[in-house]
Amino acid sequence: MNEFNDQWVVILGGSSGLGLATAQRMAAAGAHICIVHRSRRSQLQELNEALKHMQSQGSEVIAINADATQPQALGPVVKQIKQHSGTGKVRALVHSIAKGNLKPMHSEQEETLQAADFSITLEAMATSLYLWVDAFAKANLFASSARVIAFTSEGSRRPLQNYGAVGAAKAALESIVRSIAMAYAPLGITANCIQAGVTDTPSLRKIPGVQELLKHSEQRNPSGRLTTPQDVAHVVYLLCREEARWINGAIIPVDGGEHLGL
Repeated sequence: MNEFNDQWVVILGGSSGLGLATAQRMAAAGAHICIVHRSRRSQLQELNEALKHMQSQGSEVIAINADATQPQALGPVVKQIKQHSGTGKVRALVHSIAKGNLKPMHSEQEETLQAADFSITLEAMATSLYLWVDAFAKANLFASSARVIAFTSEGSRRPLQNYGAVGAAKAALESIVRSIAMAYAPLGITANCIQAGVTDTPSLRKIPGVQELLKHSEQRNPSGRLTTPQDVAHVVYLLCREEARWINGAIIPVDGGEHLGL
């Protein structure tokens, strides 16, 4: 059964990790998929194989190679989505952009964070979400009961090594999502954050000391394992169902109880 009836899911930064898993789960549920990505050539083969599989399930799938963090990408991408979607509307806009600076705040050996590093990270991982929501709303792309979903992390409240700029961006992202939830509710649009547990993704692997983080996360999780991209994608699917229309402005832990540990 097609649960989403010719509706689209647009994923910003969906070429790997949580974004790609979300695309695969929503395609399996019958949604059409648009992935806006900026991928290295080495990543394209895996992405193209995933796109072909989604298409084999009956979904229309488009991948737009554009930098979703740049305001100048908004107009051309919105135009492409309108051309491909026809009378279809966007059921969900999923923000999965992982572009942040991982410099330390203090170090005698390494270059430390500067104001520009914070600005770039905040624009990419936080304020860009509002720009896309605003553009979609003004272009009348959203379905009558649409979802805005963003991925946050425990680092928005808990200091982690070399995570100062990204943690600040995640905190800002959560605040922006709450404001979107209030401002766009009259249009039938809800906005929520998923706080994923530690997940072994390409973006996580860029964090210094990642092996220690992975080990500690397994130990503190009641289930003794890491969160998977599929765990998170399943919850995106649940939020997109009609029964979830009254969940708005929430930060939802999807970590198997990892946040309960020390």
